[in-house]
Amino acid sequence: MRIAIFGSCVSRDTCEFIPNSNVVEYVARQSVTSLSLPRRQPDLDLGVLSSEFQKRMVASDLEGSGAKRIVDRAEDIDVVLLDLVDERRGFWQFTDGTRVTNSMEAEACGVRELATKSGAHLVEFGTDEHYSHWVRGFNSLFASLATAGLADKTVFLDIEWAGALEGANHPQGDMVGLLGRRLRRVKRGARDATRSLINGAGAHESWTRLKNVKATEAELFADRAAESNRLYTRYRKTVHSIVARAVSRQSHEVRIGREHRWGPEPFHYRDQDYNSIVKDLLVQLGKSEG
Repeated sequence: MRIAIFGSCVSRDTCEFIPNSNVVEYVARQSVTSLSLPRRQPDLDLGVLSSEFQKRMVASDLEGSGAKRIVDRAEDIDVVLLDLVDERRGFWQFTDGTRVTNSMEAEACGVRELATKSGAHLVEFGTDEHYSHWVRGFNSLFASLATAGLADKTVFLDIEWAGALEGANHPQGDMVGLLGRRLRRVKRGARDATRSLINGAGAHESWTRLKNVKATEAELFADRAAESNRLYTRYRKTVHSIVARAVSRQSHEVRIGREHRWGPEPFHYRDQDYNSIVKDLLVQLGKSEG
């Protein structure tokens, strides 16, 4: 199966589990908002990036060439996978109207410093400003795919961020769950404060430790996932209204892969999650496994 991707790790990692698959075009680190008004200026230092892949991705974003790269390969493509992970960091809006995706790679190339000097502002994901620009960008992307005959070959991977690590229960978001979490943090703070007193710390330091209990890794993951999934809601609904084919998973149905090759993140899942996603993807495409 010959695959094109406009998205990021959700799609790319899924491809690792698709039998006989070949990614022929991969557009990553690029928001759809860059398609219509790309920067088109060589004012970022791509030389600081050691990876040729990263350089190509930032250069593509500056050129706004993501849709064209896929359309130009239309005859070689069996399926186009879309996901929204690369929208999460927002984009820089420059005073001349041009835009640059706020990817980690672009930041390493100096986009923040350039934006500050140029009077640009960061349009954050989830805001009304971001959403309005994103809608126009996504409509433009899908129109390009449709014109190239790729509409029926396009599948949206609508996979919510996982709120729990592999082997753990999905965090409860109701009052009981929140109270339980608060109680656990109080207990951790009490233990930490007690140890500090035993080790000779003063009452003020111990009280400070009790008040300022750091969240655990699991709690941080849960908070990030819950917030991101909340912000993604209207974006996902819009994609579903435009793209006919989709594979969806809710947060409680997936888990963060502890041994994921790129490390544990709410958008890095277990092998069994990817296998399940692929099974549904093949059904969407009318193909049997194997």
